[in-house]
Amino acid sequence: MRPKADLLQSLRLLQAARRMEPRSRTKSGLMLGLGESLDEVRELLTMMRAHDVEIVTIGQYLRPSLKHHPLIRFVPPEEFAALREFGVRLGFEHVESGPLVRSSYHAADQVGPAHAEAG
Repeated sequence: MRPKADLLQSLRLLQAARRMEPRSRTKSGLMLGLGESLDEVRELLTMMRAHDVEIVTIGQYLRPSLKHHPLIRFVPPEEFAALREFGVRLGFEHVESGPLVRSSYHAADQVGPAHAEAG
């Protein structure tokens, strides 16, 4: 979606941030419905964990306007649930996964336990 984005550079940046401040939590998110396969999403989640990402949000892409990338498909709730379980098995500290999930979805729940540890 972002023409100049570089996945590995982004993952390395998150990993470096975690190493620089171990008390902080690293978080990333992705939107589904743009033509990705389930295997591609699982591979991305695996890469995120390999780079020390601890919190992940997975939501449904919704086209903001006709100028934006078209929606390819609506992802069924069962697929979001399966991805949440996959993320938990990978070892993410927190996984939000559902059609209405956005990066700030239940943010207090995501950082609450992590913030308590640091205090």
